[in-house]
Amino acid sequence: MRFRSTRAPAGRTVALSRALLAGLAPDGGLYVPEALPLRSAEEFADCTTPAQIAARLLAPFFAGDPLAPHLEGLARDAFGWPLRLRALRGPGPAGRVLELFHGPTLAFKDLGARFLAAALEHLPRASGERLTVLVATSGDTGGAVAAAFDGRSAIDVVLLYPRGGVSARQEHQLTCWSRNVRAFAVRGSFDDCQRLVKGAFADSDLLRSRRLTSANSINVGRLLPQTVPYAWAALLHHREHGEPLGFVVPTGNLGNALAALWARAMGLPVGPVVLVTNANRAIPESLEHGAWRPRPAVRTLASAMDVGDASNMERLLDLVPDWRALRGRVRAFAVDDDEIRARIRMDAERRGEIWCPHTAAAAEVLATRLAHEGGAFAIVATAHPAKFEGVVEPLVGRSIEVPERLAALLRRPACIRELEATPEALRAVLRV
Repeated sequence: MRFRSTRAPAGRTVALSRALLAGLAPDGGLYVPEALPLRSAEEFADCTTPAQIAARLLAPFFAGDPLAPHLEGLARDAFGWPLRLRALRGPGPAGRVLELFHGPTLAFKDLGARFLAAALEHLPRASGERLTVLVATSGDTGGAVAAAFDGRSAIDVVLLYPRGGVSARQEHQLTCWSRNVRAFAVRGSFDDCQRLVKGAFADSDLLRSRRLTSANSINVGRLLPQTVPYAWAALLHHREHGEPLGFVVPTGNLGNALAALWARAMGLPVGPVVLVTNANRAIPESLEHGAWRPRPAVRTLASAMDVGDASNMERLLDLVPDWRALRGRVRAFAVDDDEIRARIRMDAERRGEIWCPHTAAAAEVLATRLAHEGGAFAIVATAHPAKFEGVVEPLVGRSIEVPERLAALLRRPACIRELEATPEALRAVLRV
């Protein structure tokens, strides 16, 4: 399959490998498949594991590409830890939980980051050429990318995160890696970090001295594997209940939600996709008004969703260009910090469920905005609550057990560096 830029619907196309290595298209657009292949539930009847579903679901995108022979191995590598779909515990509105946080850094982004890291390592490069992976992160992406690329030969990683805009444990996960992974606390917001990354990809002088790619969800190599958990959960639910499964997705840069929408567009039994933001309301307000209205990000308890200018809105509008049609296909709700606090406290007391702030936002929407709707919904649990102990523990009145995977990372020494939010400062870092 070939891939094109969102800014050139009828323009030049590239192979998957080229799209992965480039990260961004030359015109500044995001790579998308020329067409999403239509699939049916029957095609996956003999697939029982996420890895098997991944290999079959993603095969059309890899067809004809040098990475095609490696797809099954990439799927086994990326889906080497469990996904979990379970019923919500305790009294209250019925629903399900899709847990995506059982990977190395306890965040859903482990899946796409691991897949992309393994794919890039398979791609040939000139002798001695190093690839630099440049990433803007609001917390979980950077930790997942760092873990996925740590120690990989001939690949350097530079992570940019907003100073003071991530939890203490998230920051440790960003800054505790080996020499090929460097993290910088940018004196600004996540949107500043994202602006620096996009500017670097447009800097022709820099690109002559460094081969850059991205592991943000702007890289299509991150998005494609993220469709798999939605396909797996929807197929599992459909086999058991004969109906589609809707998803309530906490979202910041829109990559995770877009993956669910791509899975639905491919014909998988995915029901309604409901987007949940925090006090950064650009997405729900834009859907309401019928025009994209980015705004400066504000900091909230759900820090990984502190995004005011979601990159993947460009892909969403490529998928559904008409705003009126888009409002018929997705809904979005904003949840503020007080609602997040109340939901964490309430569900811990009444249900025995302990949520991270992002998952709590989704749980709030399910309980208060969707409670009287028909059909089955699963809230998407994107991170383990132990990563946000400073928020969660005071609300639930007890300490949260730290899984050993996180505890092992927290025992590593960390190195915190700061960076001005200027292209010149980033350029100096990348040329080292």
